[in-house]
Amino acid sequence: MLGLHQTASAQNNTPQTPDQKGVTATEPSILAAPVNGSPEQKPANPAPIPRLLIGPGDDLDVTVYGAPDLSGHMRVSASGNISLPLIGYVRIAGLTSSEAEGAIEAQLREKSVVNEPQVSVFVKEYGSSGISVAGEVVKPGFYSVLGPHRLFDVLQAAGGPTERASNRLLISHRGQTDLTTIILSKNPTEMLASNVDLQPGDTIVIPRAGIVYVLGEVGRPGGYVMNATGGVTVLQVVAVAGGPNHFASAGKTRLLRKTDNGFQEQHIDLKKLLRGKIHDVAVADEDILYIPSSAIKSVLSASALVTTAASVAIYRAPF
Repeated sequence: MLGLHQTASAQNNTPQTPDQKGVTATEPSILAAPVNGSPEQKPANPAPIPRLLIGPGDDLDVTVYGAPDLSGHMRVSASGNISLPLIGYVRIAGLTSSEAEGAIEAQLREKSVVNEPQVSVFVKEYGSSGISVAGEVVKPGFYSVLGPHRLFDVLQAAGGPTERASNRLLISHRGQTDLTTIILSKNPTEMLASNVDLQPGDTIVIPRAGIVYVLGEVGRPGGYVMNATGGVTVLQVVAVAGGPNHFASAGKTRLLRKTDNGFQEQHIDLKKLLRGKIHDVAVADEDILYIPSSAIKSVLSASALVTTAASVAIYRAPF
């Protein structure tokens, strides 16, 4: 997590002199100057600008000065090569534009096509050097960029996280095995710190958060997104759902949990749970908690509850 830079202002020790009206005036201090003999602070070194490398699919304009027949518009093949008249294939994938110029010039000299070649390579589109966004975003895909971008810029281009998105995202960098985890917070200071720089070739993945459904006679039935890694209980999800209403048959509450062999059902006496007479029960991803109505004698089947859960509103829970 990035930290915030703190700027310390030095107290001005310049002697005060009276002005013509007898009012004391203070001369302005210069913050950049050393104060009281303290050594001058050197500015921080700027972050290095990542090199943009040519890759398969990139769109190029190659110009050989004095030889228009050797110049032209071309696209890098899947194998990382371009084809030039008289010299054939030149591999330029993994090179910068200036390095690609040198590679083409070397081939022209080696094959005695041009004695003193001068080559210009202009990359019109870095199709291979964009940023991939996957997972729970509105528009997953590949976003072409030139140079570094900030995280929130790319997420906005991808339509932002979906309602089922986790508050954690993973960033992988090309050629590296380590993953960077970012926590998406609503705190302004933490949001600024989370808006990290991205480089071409990075991949962003926003996983799906856990979700538990609360159906039946509660204040706000729906699906509740859980960003906590564990420890969420029946009492917590019932509380965020507004609690049971006066039509609820709380003693007949059912908890349906998805397993490899279908749904497993558990009876929970929510009335006793609310009174602290029995232990609370932990909930898991895809659980369905159903509080039936005391006015209706029929019981909804597991398949009916699953169908209902698929159509309810989704809310982000405060846990």
